[in-house]
Amino acid sequence: MTNEVLRPRVGLLSERDLDEIVGQACRTLETVGVLVENTDAAQLLAEAGAPMHEGRTRIPERLAREAVASAPRRIAVYDRTGQLALDLGEDRVHFDPGSAAIHLLDSTTGQRRDATVKDVVDLTRLVDGLDHYAAQSTALSPADVPKEVADRTRLWVALRHGRKPVVTGTFLKDGFAPMRAMLAAVRGSEAALAEMPLAIFDCCPSPPLKWSDLTAQALVDCARSGIPAELVSMPLTGATSPVTLREAIVQHCAESLSGIVIHQLARPGAPIVYGGAPSAFDMRHGTTPMGAIETMMIDIGYAQVGKHLGLPTHAYMGLSDAKVVDYQAGLESGIGAVLAALAGINMVSGPGMLDFLTTQSLDKLLLDHEACGMALRLVRGISRRDGDVVSLLGELVSKGEFLSHPHTRRHFRTELGLPSALIDRATHGDWEQAGALSARQRSARDVGRRLAEPEGSPLAPETQRALDEILRAELARHGGAELPAMS
Repeated sequence: MTNEVLRPRVGLLSERDLDEIVGQACRTLETVGVLVENTDAAQLLAEAGAPMHEGRTRIPERLAREAVASAPRRIAVYDRTGQLALDLGEDRVHFDPGSAAIHLLDSTTGQRRDATVKDVVDLTRLVDGLDHYAAQSTALSPADVPKEVADRTRLWVALRHGRKPVVTGTFLKDGFAPMRAMLAAVRGSEAALAEMPLAIFDCCPSPPLKWSDLTAQALVDCARSGIPAELVSMPLTGATSPVTLREAIVQHCAESLSGIVIHQLARPGAPIVYGGAPSAFDMRHGTTPMGAIETMMIDIGYAQVGKHLGLPTHAYMGLSDAKVVDYQAGLESGIGAVLAALAGINMVSGPGMLDFLTTQSLDKLLLDHEACGMALRLVRGISRRDGDVVSLLGELVSKGEFLSHPHTRRHFRTELGLPSALIDRATHGDWEQAGALSARQRSARDVGRRLAEPEGSPLAPETQRALDEILRAELARHGGAELPAMS
């Protein structure tokens, strides 16, 4: 049986627009240049022929084009068992929780509080059992460990309690080496880690057109280690970039191209993702609304640029600026998840997030999982199947047999997405009999149920010990002694 599908897509820029945006970004790098605070990155650029002018490095268009050409068009990332989990490229869509929140919206109290190591454990365990999330992320930064080791602690938890690959990043320059050591301990060796990556590291330029010492070093370290890097350019319209959407996309492109140049000079052919977290700046409140439709439009536009360049893409979408799990949270998150999928963005970070990327909610994480499932079903499209539909309809009508017909039994599970019980499709009477719960209340119950279940797929004891020793050494370097409690 053949299955012909027209994949639904959304785009906001023409091919002419895309060519012009890339050309304008290249001219910006040649004339305005980029501020590079990292010695290694600055030296790589200088040796490649990028001149310095008044403290800024001017990158010739030739270097930018060569760097894009040397970057891979597809990036494969594997789970703990060695199974392919992320196949980044073309229009393949994957979701992971939004990362680096510092607060948790407590399921029990409904109040926002600082995140703890136990919260990171709970989130990791939940994500591990949610099929529409292809990857973990270090979604919470725990406040109950020394801040100098928060980045490596959250990765330690994700690797101890999850089997999926991890989207992560470093807070300090000395964080990359122990984090790479943790990943290598799970994979078996650094060579095996480079062959079958287990993580992606976010690397964020500072708008406008600047690479800090930390983030440029992360680019260089990722490239030399073979660990995929993910560019996260963050122009804010009217605050750190032009206020107009198209011109903000040009700045995003220039910042991203400069990062690709640094990365590919460190090691040509190293894997890198064209991503970002831009925002339309709200002039009334001085805030960065990630759930604004204009923010999503910038995301779709720059993702088109990334695809035009032939690179895997990423965006922060499927999230909300609401402070609680309410209508606004569902509105912004659902629209974002659907638009990201329709845009074919390869890595979509955001589920669970609230309040301008500062807060994670386990209740919302479960509800967003349903939105991601719907978005993934949407882009599978409507199938055209072999067979005589006229004869089928004639048989169904003449027999009055639909529910028990072989055609129904054969196709209903693949054709009709069946959400979990978090999505209410019961009658009003059945809903009342079940407790008349809201979606958030159902989700809070499900969080408790899932976390009460035994943990699956534990690490081998020797691997656990290796991870523990790496973190224990890092804690000792920063005045700590004991591993953080995870329960």
